[in-house]
Amino acid sequence: MRLLVVGGSGFLGAQVCRQAVGAGWAVVGTYHSGAIATPGVAARRLDVTDGAAVRALVAEVRPDAVVGTPYRYGDWAVTADGAAHVACAAAEAGARLVHISSDALHAGRPEPYADDEPPSPVFPYGAAKAAAETAVRVLDPGAALVRTSLIVGEGSKQIQLCHDALAGRASLFTDELRCPIDVTDLAAAVLELLGTDYAGPLNVAGPDAVSRAELGLLVAAHSGIDPAGMKTTTGVATGVLRPAEVRLDSTRAAGLLRTRLRGVRELLTR
Repeated sequence: MRLLVVGGSGFLGAQVCRQAVGAGWAVVGTYHSGAIATPGVAARRLDVTDGAAVRALVAEVRPDAVVGTPYRYGDWAVTADGAAHVACAAAEAGARLVHISSDALHAGRPEPYADDEPPSPVFPYGAAKAAAETAVRVLDPGAALVRTSLIVGEGSKQIQLCHDALAGRASLFTDELRCPIDVTDLAAAVLELLGTDYAGPLNVAGPDAVSRAELGLLVAAHSGIDPAGMKTTTGVATGVLRPAEVRLDSTRAAGLLRTRLRGVRELLTR
């Protein structure tokens, strides 16, 4: 079986590549400005904003399945248009598509969001992710849309941000809650979904809703760092326009998949 991972040089994409190679897939991974160092992965440079280039690569690779992870914060052409190009090409090739979406497309509220709730974006990145989902659902109705949250793990931007805040180089919000998930769990869930016919949105996130500041404290305890110097703030104080509380209810995924979605408290307990 041949798998194309669009965005294979990214944090999640690289993990999907590693696990897929280990599971016996023939894997092709794409990159744009980075590089792919995963053994056993055939690397191809790709600009997802070029629809013709995406279709040409898919026609060349002839994948049985495609995992679409491309995004660039603040870049509509990559996040929204790129997802549409990937979906169009996958549908034309008859390849199974798992598209990676985000909790950023929700407005935020105290109650958890179910899988099928419509997007309600309140900032540009969330709007781009919502547009990406809309395009994928129109172009490839059989695709699975994985709505996930903060992706953590060794080398993740989220963990690095916590270390920066603990060192006084950055600040963590106390009023922004998410449901972090480990990159290995998420990649395993994505690969498992390739073998199903599940279509539409599916929440795939950890069971723990924590603030970014609480995540910083968990990282401190896990790393043996004194949290006394950790800097915190609030979204209100900084004027950041972003959803505050976004809890994803991943009950459906937990029942559908064998992959266990671990909570961040379990992951970071020494």
